[in-house]
Amino acid sequence: MIKITEREFELLSDYIKSNYGIYIKKKKQTLLMGRLSGVLNEMGFTSFMQYYNYMLADKSGAGVVTLVDKITTNHTYFMRESDHFQYFKGTVLPYLEHSVKDRDLRIWSAACSSGEEAYTLAMIMDEYFSEKKTLWDTKLLATDISQSVLKTAKKGVYTRERMHPIPESWKVKYFKRRDDENFVIKDEIKNKVIYRKFNLIEKRFPFRRKFHTIFCRNVMIYFDHDTKYELVEKFYDCIEPGGYLFVGHSESLEREKTRFKYVRPAVYRKE
Repeated sequence: MIKITEREFELLSDYIKSNYGIYIKKKKQTLLMGRLSGVLNEMGFTSFMQYYNYMLADKSGAGVVTLVDKITTNHTYFMRESDHFQYFKGTVLPYLEHSVKDRDLRIWSAACSSGEEAYTLAMIMDEYFSEKKTLWDTKLLATDISQSVLKTAKKGVYTRERMHPIPESWKVKYFKRRDDENFVIKDEIKNKVIYRKFNLIEKRFPFRRKFHTIFCRNVMIYFDHDTKYELVEKFYDCIEPGGYLFVGHSESLEREKTRFKYVRPAVYRKE
């Protein structure tokens, strides 16, 4: 394994934080070294300084794609933190059904990883609106910084084991068998999700219309205090009044600083 020096770690971790908001603490130095050593070997580099200089000079963007895929943790599963989805269906959707007059729902899965969260939301909305769904635009935006997980999400293929948390009725209604161990999301749900690559630390969000609900769960744990605060402020500015923000249960907003109102654990609202 190629060793990383203190200086190399400092340069590389600063680069990652400046460009992607991910704060890699000193105690994670060995983890970073382990995740990137294979990349250095494949590219013929003998030191992390060579790799760092390559990242700075690379104009193709290929190096950045690999870097992001290696340093991000894309752990997710269907129905993760299921109380959020119950609240979305039981409280948020009834509110939106009566308050969104143009019937154009704008939901954003802001760190969608391999697609389980976005597809879960799409299935919930399909089931909720049922026979009225043709009257509503329920397409949702799903973004992530990692190109590889977006590719996986777009395919919508999941193993039997990964589908275990899904209700049996959903498995029948929204999935079709691909082979003995794999199932694929049916097009009626797959077509409801628009996947895009997006970096949450962009200075300005490019969205022309505001969202009614944003899910950004288990992402801000990787950000330092200032980066997290700036992101939450941007979320607030791009949510409609009355809209909701869902964060991970291991995350929370500073109630004395945020403009969001606390609703329940990991759920906030713009008034």
